[in-house]
Amino acid sequence: MDKILYISYDGLTDILGKSQILPYIVGLTKYGYAFTIISFEKRHRKERLESDINNIIKGLPIDWVPLTYHRNPPILSSIFDYITLLIKSIYLHKQNNFSLVHTRPGIPPLVALYLKKKYNLKYLNDVRGFWADERVDGGLWNLDNPIYKSVYNFFKEQEQEALRLNDYTTCLTQKAKHEIVSWGDVSENKLDVIPCSVDFNLFDPNVILEEDQNSLRRLLNINPGDFVLSYLGSVGTWYLMDDMFLFFSMLIVKNSNSKFMLIIPSEDHGKALNYINKHNIDNSKVIILELERHNIPIHLSLSSYSIFFIKPCYSKISSSPTKHGEIMAMGIPLITNSGVGDVKEIVDTTNSGYVVDSFSEEAFEEAIEHILSTKYDKSLIRNSALPYYSLQNAITLYSNVYRKMIL
Repeated sequence: MDKILYISYDGLTDILGKSQILPYIVGLTKYGYAFTIISFEKRHRKERLESDINNIIKGLPIDWVPLTYHRNPPILSSIFDYITLLIKSIYLHKQNNFSLVHTRPGIPPLVALYLKKKYNLKYLNDVRGFWADERVDGGLWNLDNPIYKSVYNFFKEQEQEALRLNDYTTCLTQKAKHEIVSWGDVSENKLDVIPCSVDFNLFDPNVILEEDQNSLRRLLNINPGDFVLSYLGSVGTWYLMDDMFLFFSMLIVKNSNSKFMLIIPSEDHGKALNYINKHNIDNSKVIILELERHNIPIHLSLSSYSIFFIKPCYSKISSSPTKHGEIMAMGIPLITNSGVGDVKEIVDTTNSGYVVDSFSEEAFEEAIEHILSTKYDKSLIRNSALPYYSLQNAITLYSNVYRKMIL
C-alpha cells in the first residue's frame, strides 16, 4: 500500500476540511492508498469537533496529525508554523518512507520543496488558490507596507519554484490552468483541472420526503407560497454580504412573501444581524441557522433560489466554490456574479441560474425580474452538475494522478 503525506494549512475541523479534504482522502483509501494527514487546527474548533473527525477516519488507513494554527503575531506566527511543520514532516517521512507528498496552498508547499530536494520525494502541488494574491486581494497583506511586500514577493517566488520543481500540478478551474501555463513553468500534460466537488449521495433532493420538508417549513415559519432565497457559507472577506442583503431588500419590494435563509457558522450570526439592521429588513423575513453538514440538504431543498456574490478579483480566477456544486446537486437555480473561476461559464452552459455582471441596483432589478418569472427544471440542473462537481469523478482523477506519479 502506497503511503501519502497530505499537508494542509486548513484544518480538518474547518468547514472546508470536512467538505474538501476528508471526502477525497476517504475515497482514495479505496484505491489502495494510506494517508498521513498533517493539518493546522484552530483551538476552539479542534476542541469541539476532533471526535467527529476521528469517527470519520476510524478503521481507515488514515493517520491524522493535527497541529495548532497560530494567527498572531502576523508573519512570526507563520514562521513558527512552518518550522513546526517542517520538523514534523521530516520525522514522519523517516518513519513512513512516503511515496509522495500532496500539498494544499500556503506554507505546505515550502515544506514539500524541502522534502523534494532533500529526499527526492515525489510532489503533487495542488494549487487550490493563488495563496499570496488571495491575501493581497482580501486585504490581509498591504503591499504599501515593505514587510508585507517582501513576504508577498517571497511566496510568489516559492509559488514559481514549486511549479517548476513539482512532479505534477492540479488546479481548480480552467481559468487558473490557462494562467498557470502562461507563467511558463508548467506544461499542460502535467497539469490537470479538478474542481471542488460534492457528494451527490448526500446532496440529493430525491431522497428527501415531502412530509419532512413540510414539517421543516412549519418549524421555520415558511409558508407554502413563500419565495425562499438561501445563502450557504460564511460571512467574511470574499463574500459580498452587503450586496446580497441589498439584493434581498429589493426582492422583498417585488415579492413581499420572500424569506432569506442563511446557513452560516454561529460566529457569523452577529454579522448577519448587522446587515439586517443596516438594510432595514424585518427580522421575521430572515432565517439564520447553523447546521451540521448532514442537515444542510433538507434545508437547502426549501430554496426557490440560492445566492452568492463573491468579490471578483485576480486571485478568484482560481476559485471553485464548493457551494456552487452543492446548490446545483440539489437542483436549485442560482443568482451569482461573474469574475469568479469558471462559475459564469458553468451557469451559462447548464442554464442553471442568472449571472449579474455588476452590483448596481439596475443589474439587481433585471435579475429579480428574471428570477420571479423564470422556471427551472431541478433534475436538469442536478444532472448537468455531475460532469463538473461529482466527488467520485474527482477521486478518480486524483487516483489517476497518483498512479502516474508513483509508477
